[in-house]
Amino acid sequence: MPPQFGGNLTDWFVAWAGANDADLSNLKLQKLLYYGQGYHLGLRGSPLFDDPIEAWSHGPVVASVYHRFKQYGSGDIPATDEFDFDCIDSPTTELLIRVWNTYGGFGAWRLRNMTHSEAPWKDHFTPNEQSVVIPQDTMRAFFGTRV
Repeated sequence: MPPQFGGNLTDWFVAWAGANDADLSNLKLQKLLYYGQGYHLGLRGSPLFDDPIEAWSHGPVVASVYHRFKQYGSGDIPATDEFDFDCIDSPTTELLIRVWNTYGGFGAWRLRNMTHSEAPWKDHFTPNEQSVVIPQDTMRAFFGTRV
């Protein structure tokens, strides 16, 4: 069963950013989680994590992660040195590194704009509506053509 959030996958990105002296705001983290989920669905057919991804005005969002880090506003999430990278299995680590190497160099707003041009968000975002979930099947189909 895929992990729930509040834990390892989110913490992996936070620790990885810290280890690589890279910026990581909540907005950027949200987009990395979206791409991680999308590519996992596209490559393996199964979700990387259970939490839904919602279509918010600034792109795809995992609400539980947003709320965990909203105290930092648009600033960087503080790095942690206490994460054990070995708690993530090797195939998942390889995927996360691939996502980081592809998207981690982009700024949060560039990632936001990229997701706004992609079908999963575009097809499910409705202004003035909250908690509209981007279905995993939509993400699987979209990312399945990009892997």
